[in-house]
Amino acid sequence: MVVVAAIIVRDGRVLACQRRRGGKFALKWEFPGGKVLRGETPEAALKRELHEELNIRAKIGAEIFRVRHRYAEMPEEVELIFFSAQIESEKLENRIFEKLAWAEPAKLLELDFLEADRELVDKLARQEFQLFAGR
Repeated sequence: MVVVAAIIVRDGRVLACQRRRGGKFALKWEFPGGKVLRGETPEAALKRELHEELNIRAKIGAEIFRVRHRYAEMPEEVELIFFSAQIESEKLENRIFEKLAWAEPAKLLELDFLEADRELVDKLARQEFQLFAGR
C-alpha cells in the first residue's frame, strides 16, 4: 500500500493532524494525506486527499522523505512518501480530524505521532530540510 503525506510549513510552523477518537490509530498525530488509488500519481493522490480532508488546494513540491513500515494492526506493509506542499487556499476546513495544530518543528516531538512518521518528525525537529529556510 502506498500512502502520501504533505509537510506544510507556514510561518515556521508545521501542520500536524490528530486522528479522530474511535477510529484506527485513534488520537495519533500524522501529516495530512492518504492512500494512492490505482491509476493515480502520488502527487495527484496528495492533492485529492488534501482537498477531501482540509478543503484546500495545494501545490505539491518535491518528495522529501520515504519510509516503509509494517504496523501489527495491518496485513500489508505501508510505503509512506512525504512531499513538501504549499497551500494555495487561505483557510483550512477540518473535515476529518480530531484536531489540527501548527507546531514549531521542535514541538512536533511532544505529539504522539504514528510510528511510521517518527523518523521524519525527528528530522523536522532538527530542521534538516530546506523547508524552513527564510521563513
